[in-house]
Amino acid sequence: MTTSRRPRILAALCLTAAAALTAAGCAKQESSGTADADSTQGAQVVQSPTAAESAADGCTLQSYGAAELDLKDAVVGFSQSEKEANPFRIAETQSIKDEAAKLGVKKLLTTNAQSQLSKQISDIQDMLAQGAQLLIVAPLNSDGLEPALQAAAAKHVPVITVDRKLNATACKDYVAFLGSDFVEQGKRAADAMIEVTGGKGKVAILLGSSGNNVTTDRTKGFVDQIKAKAPGLEIVAQQTGEFARDKGQQVMEQLIQSKPDITAVYAENDEMGLGAVTALKGAGKKPGKDVKVISIDGTRNAVQALADGQYNGVIESNPRFGPLAFATAQKFFAGEAIPENVIISDRAYDASNAKDSLSGAY
Repeated sequence: MTTSRRPRILAALCLTAAAALTAAGCAKQESSGTADADSTQGAQVVQSPTAAESAADGCTLQSYGAAELDLKDAVVGFSQSEKEANPFRIAETQSIKDEAAKLGVKKLLTTNAQSQLSKQISDIQDMLAQGAQLLIVAPLNSDGLEPALQAAAAKHVPVITVDRKLNATACKDYVAFLGSDFVEQGKRAADAMIEVTGGKGKVAILLGSSGNNVTTDRTKGFVDQIKAKAPGLEIVAQQTGEFARDKGQQVMEQLIQSKPDITAVYAENDEMGLGAVTALKGAGKKPGKDVKVISIDGTRNAVQALADGQYNGVIESNPRFGPLAFATAQKFFAGEAIPENVIISDRAYDASNAKDSLSGAY
């Protein structure tokens, strides 16, 4: 990267982070109707770029083949991947809507693929037909969106992906990925599990849905960290709960029968973890005591369970992408170079901070 371009990338990241810090998404909650806004606790914060990221050229309007655009005159499309029965998806969509309204975006189109890849493809194609000039996409899977990406490329419409990565070429098929370091989340979940179990016991993993990097990376981070740091913790089962509470409960009920000596559960999202809690209670076990429970997301319900002693740890995965997505788009359309990966920092909840941190959960 040239010396003159490096400051532009760093400035873009810093300004993006600053913009993200100014607003937090307000999420509808299953338990409380709405979540209280907390512009400091709930906001996404971008990690400082690594030396490798700083040295990358990044994606520009010129290299992508797009034209300058004022978002106040733009039609923006947001493609949600999964039905909004999950607090993460509720908060994510609401954050996009709130930030679009705050910025005065001319028109925001929103779609929901209902966990169907074919529908997400057609949703994106339909938004392009309606004149979308920017696409923000929460991919259902890391593969399979090629027809939609090709349709966007044919019209020179930039695509920004959030929360899941695509197995595609940055600055050709999409501009950038905005989200967490999922391997690191798995490692942090493992560290939390080691702490609450003393590094001994039998662990069941409730895997997320297949076909996306979130599940793959959260599994790898956890498994590798357990092997390296706690050989006394034996992973005795890995079964998918498909990121759903009812499926997580069903799988946990089966595991209680087939492996009654399980002493800990790592759920790759909070919904599955809460389903596991229900199953454990139904079996006469005390979640949080008889069986330790660690999960990833940071939903209000999981943090409340942690505060109530029925959970043992939660690693955050912040869904409030609105400020970051639109700030990144603004920088891109202004001619700034955007790194391939814009990684956010995630908090951790434990017994010591759960009660005081509820306002920052979603």
